[in-house]
Parts: sequence; C-alpha cells; structure tokens
Amino acid sequence: MKFALACYGTRGDIEPSAAVGRELQRRGHEVRMAVPPELVEFVESVGLQAVAYGPEFKDYLDEEFVRDLWARFLRNFWTIRGPIELLREAWAPVTKYWAEMSATLKSLAEGADLLFTGQIFQEPASNVAEYYDIPLATLHYFPIRANGQLVRMVPSPLVRSSMTVTEWVFWRMTTKAEEEQRRELGLPKAKHPAPRRIAERRSLEIQAYEEFCFPGLAAEWSKWDGQRPFIGTLTLELQTDTDDEVASWIAEGKPPICFAFGSIAVESASETVEMIAAACAELGERALICAGGSDFGEASHLDHVKVVGTVNYAETFPACRAAVHHGGAGTTAASLRAGVPTLILWTTGDQPLWGARIKQLKVGASRRLASITRETLVADLREILVPEYADRARDIATRMTKPADSVAAAADLLEDAVRRKASLTDAR
Repeated sequence: MKFALACYGTRGDIEPSAAVGRELQRRGHEVRMAVPPELVEFVESVGLQAVAYGPEFKDYLDEEFVRDLWARFLRNFWTIRGPIELLREAWAPVTKYWAEMSATLKSLAEGADLLFTGQIFQEPASNVAEYYDIPLATLHYFPIRANGQLVRMVPSPLVRSSMTVTEWVFWRMTTKAEEEQRRELGLPKAKHPAPRRIAERRSLEIQAYEEFCFPGLAAEWSKWDGQRPFIGTLTLELQTDTDDEVASWIAEGKPPICFAFGSIAVESASETVEMIAAACAELGERALICAGGSDFGEASHLDHVKVVGTVNYAETFPACRAAVHHGGAGTTAASLRAGVPTLILWTTGDQPLWGARIKQLKVGASRRLASITRETLVADLREILVPEYADRARDIATRMTKPADSVAAAADLLEDAVRRKASLTDAR
C-alpha cells in the first residue's frame, strides 16, 4: 500500500503522524510525508521520506498573536464584531497559503492509496482526496467536530450549536481560497463546510486521545458507526541527548517538579526562570526546566534549578513529583501516563480544554500562562502536591492506552480503510 501523510504545525502536531508513518513503513508500506520546512529533518531522522509543506510555522502564525489570542478574545467576547474580526485575523494565513499547500498535496497524493492529514489544513487535503477518489483519514487531538461534550459547564445543545456555527463561519471565510482549489482540481462547487463533507464521505476521523477524558462523547457520536474511533495518544517517545544527564541530576536529590514549555516561546525566559526558582525555593522543591521553543541561554542557574533543552517525557515525568506544562495534547497525555499531578499553564488552541480536563479528573490545576505570578504558582503547586492528587494521578495512569497500542491501532485503521475502498471498487 502507498500512504501520503500531510501534517502542519509544531513538532507536537507532526510527531503523532510520524509515529503512524513509521509503523506503516515497518509493515512494508510506502510512506511519503509533507511537513513544515523546519521539521523535514526531524521526520527524516526517524527514517521517513519528507517534503516541505507550506511556510515555516513561525512565518505562518505570529507567536505574539498566539500569546495574546485568548486575552483579546475575552476582552471582545460580548461584542459581535470583536470575535469575528479575531477569527478573521487568525484564519487569514490559512487562505494565504491554501493554493501553495494544495499543490504540494496534489503531488504528494498522486498514486497513493490513502491521504492522511492532521487537523490544520484538513480542508485542502479533503479536496485532493476527492480529486484522486482515494480515502481520506483525519487525525484529531481533541474533539474538534461538533459535539455537546467539549465544555462541560455549558449546556450541551449550546456547545454543539456553537461548534457548528464556527465550522460554518470558517467555511465562509475560506470559501474563495477553497473554491479556487476546487476549480483547479475540476471539482464541483462545495455546498457545505468541509467537516460535513468529510463525514458524509464516510472518511475515517481518528480521535487520538483517551475516550474517558470526554464522557458521553462516544455515545453522542455512535451514529457515525465507528467512523470516529478513539485510540489514545500517538507519540514516538524518542530518546534525547540530555536524558542521561537529567536522570543523573534527578537522582542526586529529591524528585523535582518538571516545567516543560512547548514550541511557542515564553515572553521572557529570564523572568520565567526567576519566578520558577523563587516559587520552588519557597516550597523547598527542585525544578527541572525543559526549554522547548524558548531560549533560556541567558537565564541565571541556581543549585535547585536545572535548565535543559528537550527530554524524553516518558522517562522524565515519572521520576518527578509533578509536571507543569503548556497543556498540549501530547504533553498532557505524557503527564497522565506518568501518574504525576499536573499543572497546565496554557496559551492558546486546545490547551485550555486540556487544562479543564485535568481539573475535572482531579489530578491537577490549570491557569492561563500570561496571568501567573510567583504567588499564584506557589498556590497552584501547593494545591497539586498533596497525596490525594498523586493517588488519583496514579489511578488515571492505569487507564491510559500504551503508546505502542495507539500507534498499532491507527495503522490498522488506515490499512482497513484502504482495503474497504479496494473491495468497493472491485464490487463495481
């Protein structure tokens, strides 16, 4: 079989697809991937063929805009024009690069048996799959399709209708770019938003997170008859150059609190380190800071604080007292699998949703990164560093799907989708 995998975003968006691609290749299939230019080398390092897909992510979405997104949304929430203008600004890069990414997708998917795409740019991928008349499979890191379970404190009908409206608004804002693509591909004009078209084509929509995190969601989506299977989180669990050094440092004293920052850089690295150091000193804790996309090179180092680049969360988190991170789907799953209390300091996207889930599971706390101070950090850490949180975290860890099982399940689903298409073709 031949598989075309296209995904866009940060490394956290790319790694799940790379994990599936590597498993498909191990099974003897041909795999081609398209990823942002700065992540081509990463994908090739795990043994997969990759081509550049769109601009570098930093050129696609301004980090300052991302950091300010929720603050601006909350300031304008009660107006009509405010949220619409914010959505228009957020989605402007999508239309800007649509045609370029469509061309890459068309080349990537030529001769493929299935096109597998991540959450960002699902729409042009759907059109390319329709053009080649091959199955489309999408990968979701949280419940992005309309449902009533996403926000537990809001009535289900309101959540469901709001998500449906958002799909329609996005479609209207990107109609010009999408219709230009469909005309170039010789496809008829679209009559509905892409999520509806994807569902009606009976495309596979893989839910790469734990079903128990969203109670009631599987029942609500049962009408799709297995079209939206839950498989758990996909990850490569790669070793890093700093793992041995970090393990040695951890062994020198009491288990530290691990602070892991994602690909979006913090506003001030030095101030962040100083705040973490002061909070941990007050609590009598050690701090391990994993820089991620932030440059902590100029930050002062103290005896109870160690700053590193990246680590293997699968090995590091279980050796720590707690995990403090940005709340990305993959990192959240890693701290849940580790069985340690979690504090999510979120910025944007699905991060606040995972923060809410951590709180509802009673294994941690959550706060917007821009609002933290030394005092709030101390208070949040005091809250989660009690035995009750640790006990619940260890219990949740036993319910998490093993990464190898998640990867195998995803590969099985993609192979089955190709076989179903082949059997339908033969039946004709």
